Amino acid sequence: MSGNKNRISRRFFLAGFFGSTAMPVLAGPPDASLFPKPRPTDLAEKSRPGLADIVAKTGLTGKVSCVVADARTGKVLEVLNPVLQLPPASVAKAITALYAWENLGPGHRFSTRVLSEGQTNNGVVQGDIMLVGGGDPTLDTDGLFDMAAKMKKGGVRGLSGKFKVYADSIPEIFQIDKDQPKHVGYNPAIAALNLNFNRVYFEWKRNGSGHSVTMDARGRNHRPAVSFAKMTIKNRKLPTYTYKDQGGRDQWTVASGALGKGGGRWLPVRRPVVYTAEVFRTFARSHGIDLPKPEYINGPAPIGGVLVERPSADLRNIMTGMLRYSTNLTAEIVGLAATQASGGKAGSLRASANEMSAWMQRRLGNKRAKLEDHSGLGDGSRISAHDMVNVLRSSGTDGPLINIMKEYGIRDAKGRPLANQPADVVAKTGTLNFVSALAGYIRQKDGRILTFAIFTADMKARDRIAKGDEERPKGSRSWSRKSRALQNELVKRWAETQG
Repeated sequence: MSGNKNRISRRFFLAGFFGSTAMPVLAGPPDASLFPKPRPTDLAEKSRPGLADIVAKTGLTGKVSCVVADARTGKVLEVLNPVLQLPPASVAKAITALYAWENLGPGHRFSTRVLSEGQTNNGVVQGDIMLVGGGDPTLDTDGLFDMAAKMKKGGVRGLSGKFKVYADSIPEIFQIDKDQPKHVGYNPAIAALNLNFNRVYFEWKRNGSGHSVTMDARGRNHRPAVSFAKMTIKNRKLPTYTYKDQGGRDQWTVASGALGKGGGRWLPVRRPVVYTAEVFRTFARSHGIDLPKPEYINGPAPIGGVLVERPSADLRNIMTGMLRYSTNLTAEIVGLAATQASGGKAGSLRASANEMSAWMQRRLGNKRAKLEDHSGLGDGSRISAHDMVNVLRSSGTDGPLINIMKEYGIRDAKGRPLANQPADVVAKTGTLNFVSALAGYIRQKDGRILTFAIFTADMKARDRIAKGDEERPKGSRSWSRKSRALQNELVKRWAETQG
C-alpha cells in the first residue's frame, strides 16, 4: 500500500509560509484588517470600488473573507476580513491533497487482493480464498468483474475451504457527516473495501398501477443486482426516503408519491464491505467459481498466495479526479491513509482530521485553522482566507496543487464563459447550504501568479434549515448564485489587473 514518498520538505513549507505576511494569534477576528491597504499601483486604480462595496452590491447575506497575494513573494494585494474563520466546504480537499502528497507520495497506489490459503490442485484451492481490502476509493463494478475474470483465467474453479473477507486496513465508518440527509449519495460509509464510491443504484419503473423497483451495483458494462440493500415502497408523500440498519443490511423505504412514471438515483451504501463481497461473489459465480457465503474477519489477513491483485491509479491521478469531481469518499480515504502513514491516530474522521490540522500548524504555521474531516462535508471546519492562501503558496508556483486543480472559467454578467479569458485560472470550489468557497491560482498575462481564497457563509441561515429540508432548503439556491457571482467578479478583477 505504499508508493514513492517524494516528500515536500519542511524548509519548503516554512519558506512558503513565512515569506507571506505574518499574523499574530488572536482571540477573534478584528473589526478592521491588520493588513496594510494596497497602494493604487499594487492592484488597481483608485477609481475602482473597494471589496466591501462590491460585496454590498451583491446583497449577499452573512460573512465574507477574501485574500489575494503574489504567489512568489507573498505580498498581499487586496483583502477583506482576512483572518475571519469560516467553513471551507470542499476547498478543504486541496489541503487533504497536500497532506496525502507529503505522507503517501504521488506514486502511492491502493491495492485490492484475492489470496489463497493453500495450493491449487486441478483448479481447486486447497483451503480458503480471501478478499482483502486495501482502501482503494476508486474501485468500481467493472474493476471487480475483471478481478473475478482474472481469477478464472488463472485456473481457479473452486475451493475446499471458506470465503473470507478482510477489511481492517481502513476503519469502517458509518457515514461522513451525521447531519447530512440519510439518502444523499455524497455522504456514504467508508471502509477498506469500497465500491462505486459506496453508492448503490435505485431504479423504479411504472408497473400497472404501481411501480417495480431494483437495486444494483451499476457499472459501465455490468449491473449486477444486489440483495444487501432492499427498497420498499410506502403509501405516503413524505418523507421521501427512510433508512434503517437491519441486521447489517441497508433497508430503505420510499414514498410512492415521489416516484412518478420512473427514474433512478444513487443512494449511499452503509455496509460497503458486505456490498463489495456480495458483488465479487456474484461475478465469481458468473465465471464458474462458486464461493460460499463470506465470513468477515477482524484483523489483518494472513500471508497467502496472490491469486489476483488490482492496484489503483497512482495518487497523483486519484487526487486530480478528487479535485475535479469533488468526491468526498476519496478525500476521506486518502486523508485517513495519510494519517496512518504519518503514524498519527486514524480511528475516526475527527481524530484523523485533528492530525491533519496539527500538520498544518507544524508545516504551515496555521495556528487557528481546525478541520473536522478531510472532505469539507461537515460544517464545523474553520479556516481563514489568509491561512488558505498560505496553504496554496506552500505548494509552490509549479507544485502539486497548481498542476492538478480544475480550470476555472471566468464568466460575463449573464453567466456566459468569456470568449477571451483574461488569465489562466485553476481553483477548487466548495458548496454547502449557505456556504460557498473558492480558492486557487491566477496566472496573469504577464506571467505573474497570484493565489487567492474567497470564503462566504451565512451560518444563521444555515442554522434555520428545517429538519427534512436539508437537501434543498428555501433560499439556498439564490444565496449560492449570489456568492458565485461575487467570486466570479473578484477573480475577474484580479485576473484583469496586471502585475
